[in-house]
Amino acid sequence: MDTFQRWYTSLTEVISEEALLAIGVLSAVMFVGTLVAIPIILSRLPANYFQHDLEHVWMENYHPVLRKMGVICKNTVGLIFLLAGIAMLVLPGQGILTMVIGMSLLDFPGKRKLEHKLLTQPMVFKTMNAIRIKCSKPPFDPPTAPSF
Repeated sequence: MDTFQRWYTSLTEVISEEALLAIGVLSAVMFVGTLVAIPIILSRLPANYFQHDLEHVWMENYHPVLRKMGVICKNTVGLIFLLAGIAMLVLPGQGILTMVIGMSLLDFPGKRKLEHKLLTQPMVFKTMNAIRIKCSKPPFDPPTAPSF
């Protein structure tokens, strides 16, 4: 019995084959989904989006009820992206970029500080700007530190 078969046999003792198949399919869907969604989202954000001295109001000119519904939807999508990004740290996919997009959609205390910490990692910021350039969009302005 080779190494893979022994590993698979010991894994199926803990997790059913159906669950492994579901995890594999979910992983593939998340991988392909983020390959499509990340460029779309990054290309739609304004170049100054990560300038933390600017206040971004979601759906500012809409009726308060619609704005509240929009904020709930935005936070739900952000949570999905954040959880998918965390999963992609061990599964195939763009985990860090997916987490950054998820956090940028969420509203929580300390968001800007955490976002700034991730965006000042040179590889993360370069990758985001490379995606924007491929989408014929100007690169993001360098992130500014949140003022608290």
